[in-house]
Amino acid sequence: MSQLLFSAFSNRTDALELAHAAGQQLESAGITNSLHLLDSVQAPVLDASTLVISLGGDGTFLKSARLAHEYGARVLAVNLGRLGFLLNVPPSELIDDINHSLAHDQIAERLALKIGFSKGGREEFALNEVVVERARVGHMVRVKTLIDGDEFLTYSADGVMVATPTGSTGYNFSAGGPVVDANLPVMIVTPIAPHFTIDRSIVVAGEKVVRLEVADKPAVVVADGCPIGELEPGQSIEVRRSPTPVRVVATRSFELGFRLREGLREGHA
Repeated sequence: MSQLLFSAFSNRTDALELAHAAGQQLESAGITNSLHLLDSVQAPVLDASTLVISLGGDGTFLKSARLAHEYGARVLAVNLGRLGFLLNVPPSELIDDINHSLAHDQIAERLALKIGFSKGGREEFALNEVVVERARVGHMVRVKTLIDGDEFLTYSADGVMVATPTGSTGYNFSAGGPVVDANLPVMIVTPIAPHFTIDRSIVVAGEKVVRLEVADKPAVVVADGCPIGELEPGQSIEVRRSPTPVRVVATRSFELGFRLREGLREGHA
């Protein structure tokens, strides 16, 4: 039987209470489980057989997905937020979904990004997007984009991002990029507030390599909302499809149309 690992942030009392209640119920049925605090420095114990249960909003899920991806584990996304574009399990159905997940191997493989830095050869991960953005408020950054070595556009902008289909409903959407079906193996290149240039996104095949090179001013690299490095002029990152996808438990349909309608309604409330 798979090991169960609940994941949550320590300041989410609702998530901790749910993990405790569900954990006790599962233990009484002979299913062992544990809780990992995502803001703790202590490393969790898990492997490829682990079922990681994310309790919170989209931010919790992104960090839980990073953890699961590192070990090839599955992740179940429970929605404790208001909407949760990435989440499709209501708390009231948590136990049923866990039992179903243990009995059936229904997995949706989500394309993830592998990010390589030109300096130092360091590699990072993102599920939603990676952004090369301005380091100083009030300044733009010039970013040259190349796809498989073929130079495309150089943007003077607040930044340039490479998003996944999973991340297309997030920052990419806010920046004017397209919503892309999560099952499509593509990457989306979207400029953020570009100045005097084409402001449309470019959708490229998943096997391509996207290079973002800083032309003039220092820039910051941000993956899934977290800073992961800095670039000096002439330095770059290469973004490609990760050889291993994020394995999301698919106990029900994603209902993208409903989530878009609700998200747009909330945004105008």
